[in-house]
Amino acid sequence: MLSLKASVEVFQEPTFYAQLYCDPYNRRIRIDQYRGDLTELHRVVCEKATQLSAEKIIIKVRQEHIKTFLTLGYSIEGVIDGYYRGSDAWMLSLFLHDSRRNSLYHRQEDEVIEKIQHLPYVGNGSSANTLKKAGYEDAKGLAELYRETFKIYPVPLHEEEYIKQSMDEGTIFYFFEEEGKIISAASAEINKEEKNAELTDCATDPAYRKGGLMKQLLAQLEADLKREGIFCYYSLARALSFGMNAAFKQLNYSYRGRLLNNCYIYDKMEDMNIWVKTIN
Repeated sequence: MLSLKASVEVFQEPTFYAQLYCDPYNRRIRIDQYRGDLTELHRVVCEKATQLSAEKIIIKVRQEHIKTFLTLGYSIEGVIDGYYRGSDAWMLSLFLHDSRRNSLYHRQEDEVIEKIQHLPYVGNGSSANTLKKAGYEDAKGLAELYRETFKIYPVPLHEEEYIKQSMDEGTIFYFFEEEGKIISAASAEINKEEKNAELTDCATDPAYRKGGLMKQLLAQLEADLKREGIFCYYSLARALSFGMNAAFKQLNYSYRGRLLNNCYIYDKMEDMNIWVKTIN
């Protein structure tokens, strides 16, 4: 039986190098690092995709390699400005199954983007709740929030040990709590080599969702990242979520595309919008 646990696999071949994030649960492979013969890389990754019954291959591509991947059948889905130490990363995907290419919610998702385009910049606001940086002792409370917020999630955030492991790997979490209960949280996964960070794992208890807590969490994460010399921030937000997309728009993030049928999140397979902010 195929394990649904994600894994990182490194290919050090005579003609190419690649680091793959193999994700059977979301039926996808993500190419995180690559160099060398791109055609041979593509052939080997497709073989791996067949083994995993993957339906989608995703890769962040440097500008000079876009034409090669387009020739191999990939499609451009978006861009992350400044991802590679100031150079852009283009998000390309190869769809291996027809259903994975077709979005069921395309018009609804376009309407979300249309509605938030004219929202004013509001800054990060303020709150009477307590903002804290998470440590190991907070992993249990974070896991409880994620279990309550998401029926399903692309990674096992409902597990206390997974959150601790993420902290060990350099991910930072901030959260708000009220009367000892965590009511809102977000994290930043830092890529120190390329000087970027993904703001992710955003969740707020439904009873507190109109209080502006998420914008404050994201702003605090940005402040920490600036001190670490990280100046490219990006996030993938559920394309159907007005609140999350509005939060990024109001914090001066730019919409940069949409990853179709990217992962299982909330209650189904969903499209994810790309939001980017760079500090020059």
